[in-house]
Amino acid sequence: MLQLIAATFLKAIFAVRLRILLSIVIGIASGMFCCFLLTHFHQGAADFSWAIRAAKYLLAGKNPYDTPLEQYPMTAALFGLPFVWMRPEAAAGAFYGISSALLAFGLTRYGYHRLLVFLAYPYWAGILTAQWSPLIVASAFFPLLLPVTMVKPQIGLPVALTHLTRRGVIACAVVVLLSLVVMPRWPFLWIGQMGYYEHFIPLLVLPGPLLALALWRYRDRDAIFLLLAAIMPQRWFFDAFILWLIPKTRREILATVFFSYGAGIWRWYHTPHSFTEVGRWTVLFIYLPMLGVVLWRGLANTNKPAIPPSAEQSPSLGNGNLAGTSNP
Repeated sequence: MLQLIAATFLKAIFAVRLRILLSIVIGIASGMFCCFLLTHFHQGAADFSWAIRAAKYLLAGKNPYDTPLEQYPMTAALFGLPFVWMRPEAAAGAFYGISSALLAFGLTRYGYHRLLVFLAYPYWAGILTAQWSPLIVASAFFPLLLPVTMVKPQIGLPVALTHLTRRGVIACAVVVLLSLVVMPRWPFLWIGQMGYYEHFIPLLVLPGPLLALALWRYRDRDAIFLLLAAIMPQRWFFDAFILWLIPKTRREILATVFFSYGAGIWRWYHTPHSFTEVGRWTVLFIYLPMLGVVLWRGLANTNKPAIPPSAEQSPSLGNGNLAGTSNP
């Protein structure tokens, strides 16, 4: 008995160490590649530069909202503070690498096949500009990371509302209070910047209304998550990376990854003339495949034969359901 317990304990330790090792490798590789791209294209810290700028203004006691281009809430400045002393490209690379490492560690809790989400086009669209979406997706797995959803609420809110925990709510409250202490008027200044945000809303861009079909699966958290994401204002393809919280199985992930490159190929050969155009291709190649996953999962569960009472208590069957269909 003791030998079995010891073997199980050692196996668990080895599994965690392997997850940590893979996460570190993914983090270092993605961070270095992000830094290389930003240096090669002379982008500085790209989108992450706004968090660094806000953090520097905060340290200097200045108002970061002195330009309409600063559209991030003050919570972003708090996350930017550890990077203000670094070279811009290195800061953005370190940020994207840490985000990717945390995401990888969270994903592997449910199976190494979940790492296939890193192949999705929106992830690679985000690496070009050091986006927040990988860290926001990672917050779904770690309650203490939930405050990062307040940095970019237009894509963070769907994640936060579908992954609320007591610790996550407390962490968010602490970050908000801290931001108000350092700059009490920031919510009013930030709201004044919203009129400058150029965007599209997936549900309102044809054929976006089809996404309302997710209501057929209203009891499925993934369906609600898809609808919440579809009603949020977004700017570019990288914002849709949060949707890779929906596919769980290898087949679901690979299918959605495959279709996502329709948007990537279109972008490669075509410069969009409006954000509505960006939204249309995002809906066609990213949102609708996700809707297909949600609806197909519902049909598969409907057609599944009834499970005998004795089989419902089978440990192997329970583990299969956890890995295949449960939410993270």
